[in-house]
Amino acid sequence: MTPLRVTIVAPWGERLGGAEEGLWQGLRRCRREALEPTVVFLGEGDFVGDVAGLGMATAVIPAGRLRQPRATLGTVIRLRQFLRSENPDLVLSWSAKAHLYTAPAAVSAGLSRRLMWWQHMTPHGHWVDRIATRLPAAAIGCWSDASRVAQKALRPRRPTFVVNPGVEVHAREIGDADAQLGSSIPSQRLVVGIVGRLQPWKGQDRFLHALAQLRDRGHDVHGLIVGGDAYGLAPEYPAELRRLVERLNLEDRVTMTGQVADAAPYYDLMDVAVNASEGEPFGIVLLEAMAAGVPVVAVREGGPIDIIDSGTTGMLAETGAPEALADAIDALLADPQFRVAAGEAAKRRYLERFTAERMAEELTARLREVAHA
Repeated sequence: MTPLRVTIVAPWGERLGGAEEGLWQGLRRCRREALEPTVVFLGEGDFVGDVAGLGMATAVIPAGRLRQPRATLGTVIRLRQFLRSENPDLVLSWSAKAHLYTAPAAVSAGLSRRLMWWQHMTPHGHWVDRIATRLPAAAIGCWSDASRVAQKALRPRRPTFVVNPGVEVHAREIGDADAQLGSSIPSQRLVVGIVGRLQPWKGQDRFLHALAQLRDRGHDVHGLIVGGDAYGLAPEYPAELRRLVERLNLEDRVTMTGQVADAAPYYDLMDVAVNASEGEPFGIVLLEAMAAGVPVVAVREGGPIDIIDSGTTGMLAETGAPEALADAIDALLADPQFRVAAGEAAKRRYLERFTAERMAEELTARLREVAHA
């Protein structure tokens, strides 16, 4: 098999979230005899070194803001020169934003028929998505069926396909998490956890309101909020959450870990894992929880619909409202047998559909299909 030479243009030099994690897992697990990636980053950061550490070719072409025409033009020109010199079999823009730079560069380099991009979000008419869709592309990849359906509604229509994300199971040391928490969680309590960067759209405030409702319904629960203000994207939000904990009288029922290097050990402390995001494009944290055998709760929208079999591996809340989240969590807390069975089913579903190996194989196959169409 001749490896497919693909140049991937990524807009971030840091690993900020699920989009970067998807790329990272795909690169780590791809078979080099099938795929030969070169990754161009539009900014400096630790992610550049991580990818280079895999033995893959990397380059950095710093991009200015899109609203700075001269800087944008300079980025496109440098990217065009790079693509001409590489002459890859396929050019993959790893986001709608990256495609705004990559498409003009690829077209002017004579590579328009070898060009595609990845839609990480569920588009709702944002100008970046609209412009990216109008630019040439042989295909658009999506993480979830909800994202694919929304993307196909944009004009002009482009061929779209879905590759569900996957994660790798890491060895976990439960004692490490216990030590960091200082035994702040009473042993008899059921632990409901949420993992992710502290940002309003992640819904940690709604999670706290749902926790208060569960307490008022008579459940002896403890909330575990894992994550911090990574990269300063919402610097005021952590303090807002702490004030909300006080207003809801949850001081003795909530533990906030702050930023952690690895969330994996904390899943083993949870009886239920929650994703409170509305419009979640895929939900890497759900897969991490399922890999640990923890039943999951998320909003019935976007990526979680692909991930959760409601009533079997966890529950889908009808909305992101605190009462709806509390109802979905309540179903698991009130029935210990269901909770255990759901955790076991969640792990089976992860092993069947959401491993990093499966994702990398499917991603490679899809890229080869587009390149050889």
